[in-house]
Amino acid sequence: MSLLTRKPVVVLLAVAGGIVLLAAGRADWITGTVDGVAGPVRSSAVGTEAAPGLAGLALVAMAASIAATTSGRIARWICLAVLGLVSAGVIALSLRAVLDAPAVLGSVAATHSGGTGALEAEGSATAWPWVAVVAAVLLAVSCVGGIVGGRRWGGLGRKYERPGTDPDSGQVSGARGERVGSDWDRVTLGDDPSVD
Repeated sequence: MSLLTRKPVVVLLAVAGGIVLLAAGRADWITGTVDGVAGPVRSSAVGTEAAPGLAGLALVAMAASIAATTSGRIARWICLAVLGLVSAGVIALSLRAVLDAPAVLGSVAATHSGGTGALEAEGSATAWPWVAVVAAVLLAVSCVGGIVGGRRWGGLGRKYERPGTDPDSGQVSGARGERVGSDWDRVTLGDDPSVD
């Protein structure tokens, strides 16, 4: 098994990517000037303003990677799909901040002034959006590692089940090996197993 397809590596890559995204969200992504009432005014937009939802995406990526490595087969694929979508979303938000920096800065400045829409602005992106792209690549590598290695992973469910239980049917083995309802199922049906 390749190193990148192991559970701990998949989680570490995603967590590292998420931490980098959280750090990048606090830095200035765009700097420039905005036309104010008295003329041009220096302004900047931090990552969480230039790319709304960045912090949430970072947290979702970290949670999805952990869930992918601890859940069953179907939930694993859903979590890995979410991780891939988060990676694509971060890249899209970052590239928007780079390619349309004046418009993003104008929109953020309008929000700071209590208005809506956008103010006329001139600005350029710093290196931080590219740092976020690198973090998104880490998330994508984590996702690919999970896809490739996930076929061989086991979830936590079977490991922690009581012997003689079938978690899919909700039944347990009786004294002679027959399938009977568990005590919990009996309580649900209104029967008190402690009376026996």
